Amino acid sequence: MLSRSEPPDYLIFSMYKLVTLPDQILRTKAEAVDPKEITSDYYQKLVDEMIRVMHEHNGIGLAAPQVGVSERVIIVNHADGDLPVFNPELSEFSWRKITDEEGCLSIPGVYGLVKRHYKLRVRGFDRSGNSLDMPAAGLLARVFQHEVDHINGVLFIDKVEKITRGNVPKKN
Repeated sequence: MLSRSEPPDYLIFSMYKLVTLPDQILRTKAEAVDPKEITSDYYQKLVDEMIRVMHEHNGIGLAAPQVGVSERVIIVNHADGDLPVFNPELSEFSWRKITDEEGCLSIPGVYGLVKRHYKLRVRGFDRSGNSLDMPAAGLLARVFQHEVDHINGVLFIDKVEKITRGNVPKKN
């Protein structure tokens, strides 16, 4: 795991790579980010690198633990572009839930049916450190739930109703 004081800036871009199971960082609850630090070079570079890794692997969302950083930062592909959210909190869940197929960049080749809330509200901070408060529905709500699970050390395979493709990796 990278610390905020290491490594030197000239190395930081080459160090962010996709983390896959069985790496234990995927099972660890991530630490909150100090909102006063969001606009620092460290967090701006982290967000840029998370977006790069997400696109490199054709993802629609990514959480910081998936690049080896145990902090509460997620990226969600939104209609207006890639949306970084710091310290995301979900609330106002709809009673309606939808079961749909999910996969995860950190568990390549495995897909399964997961039941998730159809609508919810997301609160947190954007990459400028401004408060964020927005509704989400459908696929966007699903991606937010999936990524917030990641920063809580929960993987979609923990909630899967049925594996549709691939095999769940054995636990160590």
